[in-house]
Amino acid sequence: MRILGIDPGSRVTGYGLIEKGIKGIAGVDYGEIKPRSDASLTTALATVYDALSRLIVQMKPDAMAVENIFYGKNVQSLIKLGHIRGVTLLAGAQQGIPVYEYSPLEIKKAVVGYGRAEKSQVQTMVKAILQLREKPTADAADALAVAICHAHCSGPSAST
Repeated sequence: MRILGIDPGSRVTGYGLIEKGIKGIAGVDYGEIKPRSDASLTTALATVYDALSRLIVQMKPDAMAVENIFYGKNVQSLIKLGHIRGVTLLAGAQQGIPVYEYSPLEIKKAVVGYGRAEKSQVQTMVKAILQLREKPTADAADALAVAICHAHCSGPSAST
C-alpha cells in the first residue's frame, strides 16, 4: 500500500510518500511545495493544487492522509490554511483516491508516542522509523508522519 501524507501550509506544504508492506514501512519520496513568497492567495492555491495533482499522478498512492486543522490564535492564518487544505482534499478526491484526516495529536502520538511532541522529535522519529540517511525538513517530516500515522491506523496490508 502506498500512502501519500500531506502537511498543508500556506507558505510550505510538505508531502511524503511511504510504502507499507509485509516487511514494514519504507520511505519512498518526500519534499515541499513552496508557492512564491509574494504570490497572492489565489496563485498559492493554484500552485499547491497543481503540484499535488502532478505528484498524485506520478506517485500513484493508494491513499492520501492529510493533517487536520489545529487550534490557532491567528484567525487569518487559519482561514488561509483552510483554503490550502481545501485544494489538498480536492486534489486527492479528483484523482479518485481515498483521503483520510488526522489531528496533530493523533499523528504525534502514532510517531513519537506523545501527542505534544516537538517538531524536532517528529523529525528524529520519522528518520528512525523510515531509516532515512538524513532528517527531512520539518514540513516534509510532518507529511511523512501523517503517512506513518495512517499506516498504523489502517490495519495490516496485503500488498508487498
